Amino acid sequence: MARPEFHIFLCTQRRPDGHPRGCCGSKNADAVYDAFAQALIQNNLTNRVALTRTGCLGPCMAGPNVLIYPASQMYSWVEPEDAAIIIKQLLAGEVYADKLTPAELW
Repeated sequence: MARPEFHIFLCTQRRPDGHPRGCCGSKNADAVYDAFAQALIQNNLTNRVALTRTGCLGPCMAGPNVLIYPASQMYSWVEPEDAAIIIKQLLAGEVYADKLTPAELW
């Protein structure tokens, strides 16, 4: 694999039902991961953008959360339909402001 230009980390943390912090895994994180993977494949970006499942990224109440480097951008409340938009704007050097994690959470 070539060295990626960007690395997308997507929280898929699972906690027991009723856990006080909740978790991204119970908020459709697997479907969000699949949407990112499909967008990367469909746009032939698998050599430019790495995608990795992670554990907790912090703001559990706002999940699923996506953290992108080297831009140090975190997105929250991400839904499957956001994946293609986030990738498109990332490659254009733009930020998807609608899903950017608020400063008070991160």
